Amino acid sequence: MLLKKEIYTMKRHEARSKAMQVLFQLDNTAELTLDEAIGHVLDGEKSDSFFESLVRGATEKKQEIDEALEGKLENWSLYRLPKIERTVLRLAVYELLYMEETPNNVVLNEAIELCKTYGDDKSSKFVNGVLSKFVE
Repeated sequence: MLLKKEIYTMKRHEARSKAMQVLFQLDNTAELTLDEAIGHVLDGEKSDSFFESLVRGATEKKQEIDEALEGKLENWSLYRLPKIERTVLRLAVYELLYMEETPNNVVLNEAIELCKTYGDDKSSKFVNGVLSKFVE
């Protein structure tokens, strides 16, 4: 008798939200490893492949993502940005550049929703403006 392997899948929005939280922690705490940050955010919940690819991919490609972002920011440097916006931008740019299966408009909408949840009134407009330069 074959046993089916149970695969856990979190909703994509939840995966993006948790991935943003992991990346935010890593950006703010130098002593934290990636696996520790994932553990803190998941807090005993199961992970899934989409979440893992977002977190690990955005972490591995951080330098390339930051360089791409610097080229699109007008009158801003990446490190002057508020931490929420910087983190959401990194996550969304990773998805735009390296996860082509997700439509661009979905990535933009999700980034805007993350800003509305974690940022302030101006966050979503700013992030939308920067990300729109990647999809023009």
